[in-house]
Amino acid sequence: MTAPHHAAAGLLDPDGHLYVFGYGSLIWRPGFVHASSHPALLRGFHRRFCLWSRHYRGSPEAPGLVLGLDRGGACRGLAFRVPAAEAGAVVDYLDERENVGGEVVYARRLLPLRLLDSGRLVRGIAYVVDRRATQYCRPAAEEAARAIACGMGLAGPNRDYLLNTLSHLRAMGVRDAGLDRIAALLPPVPDPA
Repeated sequence: MTAPHHAAAGLLDPDGHLYVFGYGSLIWRPGFVHASSHPALLRGFHRRFCLWSRHYRGSPEAPGLVLGLDRGGACRGLAFRVPAAEAGAVVDYLDERENVGGEVVYARRLLPLRLLDSGRLVRGIAYVVDRRATQYCRPAAEEAARAIACGMGLAGPNRDYLLNTLSHLRAMGVRDAGLDRIAALLPPVPDPA
């Protein structure tokens, strides 16, 4: 086995792997090499639309919203198990993906994750919203639905981001009442005719 990237070595679980917690688009588009994925629970944080997006899911004129892990509660998602030899490249990739162009909106944190398929507790990284970021917000469900309905960015429609996340959570047997409420408030997509 190759030694892990020096910065990633301190992020490995005692079992020798890097675990990455996915709670939004990482669930359905991780974009990195991983050996396996496991349903997981993170305590102390919850999933919410709490960051304005003027790049990936919106524009400066019509900002969209993206998910973040915000303080309080608990969040079910996926823990991706990454071989140590890939850990450095994965951390570098995620640092850039989560904080586009070096603009820090998420803090990488090493946190305990409960693997729900085995009951094991592992250490894994999660990208937690930085409440000091200028993009941080706490919109009501109605405001979130309006922004998501109009948001269109480099990664596509904001609506698709919400609906893909919900679809994959449901496939995992996870219900997220907050996301369900926002989806229910979305106006219908107009007919292209």
